[in-house]
Amino acid sequence: MKIYCYDRLEDLPPQHKMAFGCAEQVSYDCSLHWFSNLIDTTLSANESLKLYLADDEKGQIAILPMCYYATTSKFKLRQLRALSNFYTSLYAPVCSNDVSVELLKEALQAIKDSRLAWDVIDFSPLSIDHKSYEALFKALTMHDFMTFRYFCFVNWYLPVNGRSFHEYFQDLPSRLKHTVKRKRKHFFTLVGARIEIIIGGDQLELGIADYTKVYNSSWKLREPFPDFIPGLIKLCASQGWLRLGLAYLHDQPIAAQIWIVANGRAAIYKLAHDEKFDSHSIGSVLTARIMQHVMDIDKVQEVDYLIGDDEYKKDWMSHRRERWGIVAYNPRTILGMLGALKQILGEIMRKASKHWNNK
Repeated sequence: MKIYCYDRLEDLPPQHKMAFGCAEQVSYDCSLHWFSNLIDTTLSANESLKLYLADDEKGQIAILPMCYYATTSKFKLRQLRALSNFYTSLYAPVCSNDVSVELLKEALQAIKDSRLAWDVIDFSPLSIDHKSYEALFKALTMHDFMTFRYFCFVNWYLPVNGRSFHEYFQDLPSRLKHTVKRKRKHFFTLVGARIEIIIGGDQLELGIADYTKVYNSSWKLREPFPDFIPGLIKLCASQGWLRLGLAYLHDQPIAAQIWIVANGRAAIYKLAHDEKFDSHSIGSVLTARIMQHVMDIDKVQEVDYLIGDDEYKKDWMSHRRERWGIVAYNPRTILGMLGALKQILGEIMRKASKHWNNK
């Protein structure tokens, strides 16, 4: 067994980069392309990348893509966290084949062997249904970290089960079904009304510009990292993952949605519409059109609404699951032990509050 630590994705040798191809099967945001865009567009000047890696004599590999804020303060937790942020819907250890507790334990050994004594290590958001979740938790406890689980967010999704869009549409709630039919009919009676789905090619740059126009005219807050979404759209187009839906009136974009189709799964990544056109319910019309495309043309097995427990997602999706995190405190440092004690106290207080509220 060998362990490594790299500071850049470019430093990974080809045999180690290949492990990201297996991780991509878990989710697009475990791919090498995703991490590369995330690093290039969102890491600040005082953040550093770390790739902790273990491989064995059989060529099996486990990589933990991590990052941290540099701090010289003796009173601030030295935190190593998963290479993820609010743009990430799912994080997982990058494994070349089956998830191995032993390999993850060795990758964590590379973290322990580093010159920095981390007070806390944080992994999120993770799938509690994937075997890597329990394997990572077990590997952390084997290194005597004081390890805890915590809730991140709700994820609504739809198993397609071989259905066509027509079959799926008939099972939608009556209210939504009638709204889509009525608003779709009305929309296409308007002069200059059209919907386009951009996959790549010559339309890509115009698609990015039109998406940006819609987003800036919507109710949503400005992107904290303005280069991330254009970078994501371009990388998705280069991989054949992009389904960028745009609705127009008189050549003016009024609604936009970014969907990512990879490995049999369609992820609804970003939605926005111009608030001036709220009465058209164009968001629902556009969602139905792209849903038809991914079901009938892409033949996906799953549609995923990613992050959030919003009411409207329950109308389109049928199943609910949760994403959780794992936080591990280092009992060998003062701040690590204090952090663990604070975590324990917080859990005791929550349980006590729940107990008294149920009385």
